[in-house]
Amino acid sequence: MDTDHKSLRILTRRDVDAIDITLTDILDVVAQAIRPLADGTSANPAKLSVSPPDSSSVSYAMLGRDGNRQVVAVRASYRHDPHQDRARLRHYTTLTLYDDAAGLPLALMDCGRIGSLRTPAVSALMARACAAPNARTALLIGTGTTARMALPLLVTALPDLERLMLFGTHPDGIAVVCEQFAARFPDREVDVVTDVRAAAEDADILIGTAGPATPAAVESGWLGPGALSVLVGHGLAPSTLHRADRVVATSAEQMAHTGGDLVHPDGTLRPVDVELADILSGRTAGRTRPTERIFAYNSGLVVTDIALGHRFAQLALEQNLGTEIPLWK
Repeated sequence: MDTDHKSLRILTRRDVDAIDITLTDILDVVAQAIRPLADGTSANPAKLSVSPPDSSSVSYAMLGRDGNRQVVAVRASYRHDPHQDRARLRHYTTLTLYDDAAGLPLALMDCGRIGSLRTPAVSALMARACAAPNARTALLIGTGTTARMALPLLVTALPDLERLMLFGTHPDGIAVVCEQFAARFPDREVDVVTDVRAAAEDADILIGTAGPATPAAVESGWLGPGALSVLVGHGLAPSTLHRADRVVATSAEQMAHTGGDLVHPDGTLRPVDVELADILSGRTAGRTRPTERIFAYNSGLVVTDIALGHRFAQLALEQNLGTEIPLWK
């Protein structure tokens, strides 16, 4: 990308929402961002967080470097009154990109859409790498932001899936998830279920994206041989981790830091067997046998925000979106 070193391209939420990008492109970009973590080419330090004593807000900052693209970025997230319901929550995220090869600023953009795509893209990559060879049925738990593109990306990664089930408690959210899927796969249907246990017993792949108030808590004993459980938010009980045959994580360090609600009653947290970067880079297999029950922990990686944000910035330039601001003139 060419840019004036005294200017910065600003991409508003409307600009980012207008960018045309394919689901395959999203999966490819996110996979390319994760692989270099295996050899240290990229850096993904733990995030910083601050909150006032009354917990009326929470803020995060994530700094990282994509060695493949040679881009450095900072992702900032601010939530006011995070305990409110979705309609009243005030949540803002931004991503600032710098070209580390040329030493130039690239773009400042709203990061809402990027965050809503990179998380389900990682879940889809986990499924492609770790699902049993004969996986045909998937269950999505939750209908929030990270759930709305989960099924389209999952089917793009695993086109042989035959049955897609959805459990949610918010009618509006259920409608949006179904609409988002139908817009991309009009010849396919989503089966909305109300019996979580029966659905979990039938599922080869389970993705828990629900909020903390969800009544869903899938237990390990409900899972069949070879089941893959991917946890993004809530919806899976700790037993799916502690009784798994194999544990995969985007980051073992982040799981140890943010997986407090998965701690065993004896105070221990099941260790991670392999990180996703080692699987995607070909260093190890995602699955060692067809009947292995796998638990996968999907925590945010800022390198995926960086890579996807950089791709969005490239597309914005090609599609003549955004505004150049002479910030340093």
